[in-house]
Amino acid sequence: MRIGVIGTGRLGTVHASTLSRHRDVGSLILTDADPVRAQELAHRLGETAAPSVDEIFKWGVDAVVITTSTSAHADLIGRAARSRLPVFCEKPIALDLAGTLQALAEVEAAGTVLQMGFQRRFDAGYTGAREAVRSRRLGRLHTVRAMTCDPSPPPADWLPLSGGLFRDTMIHDFDALRWVTGREIVDVYATGSDAGPAMFRAAGDVDTGAAVLTLDDGTQATLTATRVNGAGYDVRMELAGEQDTVVVGLDDRTPLASTEPTGPPAADRPWTGFLERFAAAYEAELRAFVELLHGERPNPCDGREALRALLVAEACELSRRERRPVRPAEILGEIPPPAGPLRSSGASGASGASGSARPSSSFGPSTSFGPSEVRG
Repeated sequence: MRIGVIGTGRLGTVHASTLSRHRDVGSLILTDADPVRAQELAHRLGETAAPSVDEIFKWGVDAVVITTSTSAHADLIGRAARSRLPVFCEKPIALDLAGTLQALAEVEAAGTVLQMGFQRRFDAGYTGAREAVRSRRLGRLHTVRAMTCDPSPPPADWLPLSGGLFRDTMIHDFDALRWVTGREIVDVYATGSDAGPAMFRAAGDVDTGAAVLTLDDGTQATLTATRVNGAGYDVRMELAGEQDTVVVGLDDRTPLASTEPTGPPAADRPWTGFLERFAAAYEAELRAFVELLHGERPNPCDGREALRALLVAEACELSRRERRPVRPAEILGEIPPPAGPLRSSGASGASGASGSARPSSSFGPSTSFGPSEVRG
């Protein structure tokens, strides 16, 4: 099996390294907007570098892994679909709903596979939380609290391209909340602050955000995020039920200090960033993609899952701007439907870990988003 890796930045390097070590992957073709960077990585891994994306498709590959800047995702997904190639793509599909729906329509029309890179679905902590909810260990779930805290801001010139805090950062929390609980988010109220570094105000973004979300069974969730958490990289999720409470992300590296006299000490080596914190999960999602290609498992996170997370992010951004509650379902009414119908087909229609296919539907303005089909 030969796989093309498009984009050899930080995450592309991680994914290429994982695939290069995989016993079922024969070879890789790497390319990047910076050809020298792709050549250097290919040399280190003993793989082949291509001068441009065109060669990935001309030379022939069995699948494509996309880790470019977000602005290129949708076009590359469409190109791969037209070439009948399965795709693994880092989130999101696009920074806008129209681009997302068009890319999904191309995947559906081609009948190909699109697996999205929401790596928290492969993290041991989130997997354990999901099992705690599914097994009814917690009893009736009533409250979820989640946070994503980056230790330092991204480069200023990247902010305008990121899509903002809700679409770029908190979208992981939206996806994890749906996946862990098996419920849909039906109502959001979000706010944000740009009181930190001036570059956030210049980009029309916020450095800190918060959202109150209601799930379709009445469970309440609060999600917060910041890009200026000096203590370290902190990602947690607490799930409280009538019988028990569990937490994801609490270990000896959590950048958290107690003010209680008998509380635990501060971490000696706090997490420094997402690549370190989720290293095992990133490897696991690429192994899952190879298994998917071999027909050994259903799609663990298809494009429809990415769309649902993006709808919540869009709803939060609208809520922040207009200072009002927003239902994610109303967002679809603001854009035209895709060029063609979206139908469940093959592995690309599988949902979550259960692998059950979603029913045929069109993601037009009349779409109804009922309970998630990933409860399993």
